[in-house]
Amino acid sequence: MAKQGIIHSEKAISGIRKAAQAAAFVREQLPQLVMPGMSTKHIDDFAARLIAETGGKSAFLGYHGYPGQICISVNEEVVHGIGCVTKFVNEGDIVSIDVGVNLGGYIGDNAKTFIVGNPNSASKRVHELLRVTEEATVIGCQAAYANKHISDVSRAIEKCAISAKLGVVREYVGHGCGAALHEPPEVPNYTTGFKGAKLRPGMVLAVEPMFNLGTEKVYTEPDGWTVKTKDGKWSAHFEHMVLITENEPEILTWLKM
Repeated sequence: MAKQGIIHSEKAISGIRKAAQAAAFVREQLPQLVMPGMSTKHIDDFAARLIAETGGKSAFLGYHGYPGQICISVNEEVVHGIGCVTKFVNEGDIVSIDVGVNLGGYIGDNAKTFIVGNPNSASKRVHELLRVTEEATVIGCQAAYANKHISDVSRAIEKCAISAKLGVVREYVGHGCGAALHEPPEVPNYTTGFKGAKLRPGMVLAVEPMFNLGTEKVYTEPDGWTVKTKDGKWSAHFEHMVLITENEPEILTWLKM
């Protein structure tokens, strides 16, 4: 059944691998270009150039009407922030970039959160937020073995948040990804009481924890896109794509180029 996840062909997996590497390239290059005082629209423009360098195009631009090349979320913004000429990033801010690349009809989707300027300008708790969210992303991917279930991935992610006393966003979850940006199954970052889809070789998941320094509760701004924490405390977002194989899970968005 489709809701149980898509089993991709070898040809499709080859294309997904390339798209994932293109998205990873943009994810790693873009933070090096971001400087204090830069507008988020300027960051979006840089992203457009980097995506073009890969030979691909933005998988987000125009998706359900989304107006940006990538999602750029600052501080208390959780996801889906839009580049804006009047919004600027400052020293010590944290910026989440969510990058989707369509390359040859296949999708690469990944995200990371980083500190603007001098890393020492951020508090120890902010550093912990970023570290734990990134670790949870990798640990979630590493739990994605064939014949396990989505719940095994969710449990591994949630355990990281609980140990660090971080809020886990519940309204937004990971998903299948590859031939389309959003494919079944959903991948919650918290346990639901259900096993969820059984993991089978050929499935590709986008694992993307969103952890908050405070409450897990969020709301959407009037622009219809930007999601913020209800208590105004900061949020981090990381994302990797993982291929379920006959053996160990393969993280497709580790940059290899």
